[in-house]
Amino acid sequence: MTGAEQLAVLATGFGAGVLTATVGVATLLSFPVLLALGLPPVTANVSNTVGLTPAGISGSFGYRAELAEHPAVSRRVVVTCSLGSVVGAALLLGLPSSVFEQVAPWLILGTCLLVGAQPRISAWVRRRATGPAPEPRHALSPLTTGLATLVGVYGGYFGAGSGVMMLAVLGFGTDLDLRVLNATKTLAVLAGNGVAAVIYVFVADLDWPVVALLAAGSLVGGYVGAHVGRRLPTGLLRSLIVVAGVLGAISLLT
Repeated sequence: MTGAEQLAVLATGFGAGVLTATVGVATLLSFPVLLALGLPPVTANVSNTVGLTPAGISGSFGYRAELAEHPAVSRRVVVTCSLGSVVGAALLLGLPSSVFEQVAPWLILGTCLLVGAQPRISAWVRRRATGPAPEPRHALSPLTTGLATLVGVYGGYFGAGSGVMMLAVLGFGTDLDLRVLNATKTLAVLAGNGVAAVIYVFVADLDWPVVALLAAGSLVGGYVGAHVGRRLPTGLLRSLIVVAGVLGAISLLT
């Protein structure tokens, strides 16, 4: 890589780190950059996963107060995403890289719409409910746990928009505040990327200079993103998540 390309990858890592801890579409920024550098798709994918893992670490550290509010949910998300990521990593190494790339834009678009519509849909469901008001859902049901595991599988395989997908799953499956959901989403990305990264280090073809630059940038970006995400108003944060996800899905389709 030239000096300019190295700076571009470092800046991409920082931007992707911020996105990891805010709107959850980091791969939609970093993956195309790695492809533009000439990396083969699978090499770019695995190098991107390993390089962005530090963003999940620093972002989760930045959100530590939010994660401590519902530790049982945090633990469940870590377990489900870790297990799912193992399956996703195996699929990536055993299947053509184009399989999920073809459906990823539509998955992202669908979940973006769900994230945007979730407050109104949840309010409508509550209005239609009969009997005493239900207790707030502060734990993951078996259905939500299963869907979170599937998001972990997707994250281990391709990962683009997996944070948005996790937000949609947790948003419909729990009654947690969006700031807590965003923190939990960041932890989920860390769990999925971390497990997949360990596998890729031993069995995949990585571009180590790219990994190092992404990691350095994303470590700082994740921590900055956590502070930004905590301070954004809920409505604005939700809108940014939807807009970023839609733009990212469109970029994958073109």
